[in-house]
Amino acid sequence: MNISALLNRPTFHRWHRLGAWALALLAVNSWAQQGPQLNLPRTQLQAGMHVLDVQLAQTPEQRQIGLMWRKEMPQHEGMLFVFEQPATQCFWMRNTLIPLSAAFLADDGTIVNIADMKPLSDDSHCSEKPVRYVLEMNLGWFAKRQLKAGYKLGGAVFKR
Repeated sequence: MNISALLNRPTFHRWHRLGAWALALLAVNSWAQQGPQLNLPRTQLQAGMHVLDVQLAQTPEQRQIGLMWRKEMPQHEGMLFVFEQPATQCFWMRNTLIPLSAAFLADDGTIVNIADMKPLSDDSHCSEKPVRYVLEMNLGWFAKRQLKAGYKLGGAVFKR
């Protein structure tokens, strides 16, 4: 049987459509993850004498899920969102169960601004200028350590 005869068979089209639906369903399921992502790569950052163990959200899918569905996070841990290039970054807290503070960071690790974010909120929190990094920590982590805009965090990720 030649390929044009195969393509014109009604059963081919039915199976082709079924395959397309199956692929679409798999894609939707991956975006509709219902649990926290706990196995992302990690790196360490320094804020003075404080050493942070942070997960790296580097792909669009990892960044979209972020810290959703977490019920708790140790005080010395967080998530660093890494973007391909500097841009105004905006975050919200849909499906995020714990309150967070987000530090918007310049390429060299300098804090541009910090936003405190309420759980389960669609309120948008944006960087005041283009940034490549956003560090999410438990609510108040930066304030408790008196870290503000202009403070420079350290870490290998900022030395690219």
